Amino acid sequence: MDPITLGIIVAIALIVLMAIGTPIAFALGGVSLLALLYDRGLSELTYFGETFFDRIAEFGFVAIPMFILMGAAVASSPTGRDLYRSLDLWMGKLPGGLAVSNIGACSIFAALSGSSPATCAAIGKMGIPEMRKRGYPDGVAAGCIAAGGTLGILIPPSVTMIIYGISTETSIGRLFIAGVVPGFMLAGLFMIWTMIACKRAGGYSNPMAESAERLKQTVKQNVDSNMKALVRVLPFLGVVAGILFALYGGVATPSEAAGVGAFLCLALAILIYRMWQLGPLKLIMRDSLRESVMIMLIIATAEVFAYALSSMFITQTVAAAIANLEVNRWVLMGVINLFLLVAGFFLPPVAVIVMTAPILLPIILAANFDPYWFAVILTINLEIGLITPPVGLNLFIIKGIAPDISLRNILMGSLPYALCMVLGILLLCLFPGIALWLPNLIMG
Repeated sequence: MDPITLGIIVAIALIVLMAIGTPIAFALGGVSLLALLYDRGLSELTYFGETFFDRIAEFGFVAIPMFILMGAAVASSPTGRDLYRSLDLWMGKLPGGLAVSNIGACSIFAALSGSSPATCAAIGKMGIPEMRKRGYPDGVAAGCIAAGGTLGILIPPSVTMIIYGISTETSIGRLFIAGVVPGFMLAGLFMIWTMIACKRAGGYSNPMAESAERLKQTVKQNVDSNMKALVRVLPFLGVVAGILFALYGGVATPSEAAGVGAFLCLALAILIYRMWQLGPLKLIMRDSLRESVMIMLIIATAEVFAYALSSMFITQTVAAAIANLEVNRWVLMGVINLFLLVAGFFLPPVAVIVMTAPILLPIILAANFDPYWFAVILTINLEIGLITPPVGLNLFIIKGIAPDISLRNILMGSLPYALCMVLGILLLCLFPGIALWLPNLIMG
């Protein structure tokens, strides 16, 4: 059987398994095992086990559970509530000020936690009911939270960037810093659209501004309360800044920086928010362990899947076919973007990266594209998948927070933000320096 036909059969088998609800790691591992047994026989069982364990035995992967623990400590504390209060005070007078402050809170919280679902849940539980109470349309209230949560996989420190760096053997520090400007650019685009949408719907401002008398009576109390909330958040932001400085300055490896960051965030959560009880600490450890095991299983089985495709010459055949396309390199980039976009519709970011990055990187380099620039493009494509059906994880998180908002309203409210991400990709294609200027300035 020729490699292309075999590859199509493998792809169909994988899609069928995932469509019937098989966990991604087990679907990848099962298809890989059957393909290897068919192609090579029982002797391949030895290589299956060796490939599985060798991949996750790399020391660099220690950074993943540590960053997840760091994020879980932040997500399980009232940090999101404090961020929300602080930003609401400063941005409340803008058109759609509360929605804009929610996007700001999502951006910062996503960077602290590194988890899109955690960001949607933490900020959405407070922000969505408050926005609806103040008259915001359901679509705007749901869409701004769903979109804001996606920024966690782009703004550093990002677990997906770590996985990309390990999968492609590129500098994780440089990847982190490449995501800074594009991340805040996307946040800015989200805020601009939110203000436009709210202005068209009549404008929604902080109720404090509705009555001058009420403003005089309450402003001091609100300023004091929100300044205290901001002071509680600043140490966590300091930890993130310290991690980035350690990585960019060559002071520590990603694993070392992640370990120190996890310890400090856990200690801050205990000291600042008085989380002395065993229950909250047990919850943090449980969530960290669960997500770490899930990600590591996906990485290990994706490596076996890549080995299976390579051993059957599927990867080489597809890569050669794409590389031999006599088309403009931007047409090639368009095809790759479309492929990543469709993959993001069905698979979580981690799975897409570990399955496709090693295959796509040689093609990207052959077309004379920068691998760090491409990492940002890839990540934004995966962000779009988080707020678009059929999987759209963030959509279902929002539905769980506000079950009385229809899934159609949530989707329609999120789609303009997906278009903002497409605009972000176009801007990066036109001006690659958006992603590359800061890494080149800092790291040469």
